[in-house]
Amino acid sequence: MTKTAKTDPGMYVETTEQQGLLRFFSFLALFGCAALAVSILIADIVVPDHDWIADTISDLGAGRYEFIVDIGLYAFSAALIGLAVSAAHVHLGNRGWSVGIVALVLFGLLVFLIGARNEYGDADSDGWVIHVYLVYALGVALAVICFAMARGAGRASPRYRTVLIASGIVWVVSAPVFFFLPTDVDGLYERYLGAVSFVPVLTFAHLFYRRSKLQG
Repeated sequence: MTKTAKTDPGMYVETTEQQGLLRFFSFLALFGCAALAVSILIADIVVPDHDWIADTISDLGAGRYEFIVDIGLYAFSAALIGLAVSAAHVHLGNRGWSVGIVALVLFGLLVFLIGARNEYGDADSDGWVIHVYLVYALGVALAVICFAMARGAGRASPRYRTVLIASGIVWVVSAPVFFFLPTDVDGLYERYLGAVSFVPVLTFAHLFYRRSKLQG
């Protein structure tokens, strides 16, 4: 890098954090969580013969009214990608933070693919059915995000580190249980897991918004 500085000093131009960018993506994260929650609530009401306790969110994403939940999933996906951009813009850690950024991007892409593939509870057997594998990968990605980025977030405030670690532990303990539950309660439990996934997203939104206010 020193040699590069001698031959190309322009590589070391001063950079600044963009407060407006951080605020935008923070609000996008809030919107993404709200959009997904509202879309599920609307679908719960609109989809005929749907039991929100027994039927999963995936069941809402299949059939005539699939677009309702899909819109929420796409908004949540955009929120995750936005947080990854913010995390790259304000790099608060070392290798762990970088791993978390990649995991955030993957998390966002996985959520998008789950919505786009439309492989849910409708006995879809056309082509390569990968829904369950996307769900497995999503579970791993969220755990990585919580644990890999906790230390870096703790540099902004110890509370962020505590929340992320606690969320990661709850997620790792709770997520596998879903696959062993009786079908008459798995819809309710899936909604609980969705609420858990919102916690780190909203934590990062608060962190970056607070960062933008301090810089401003």
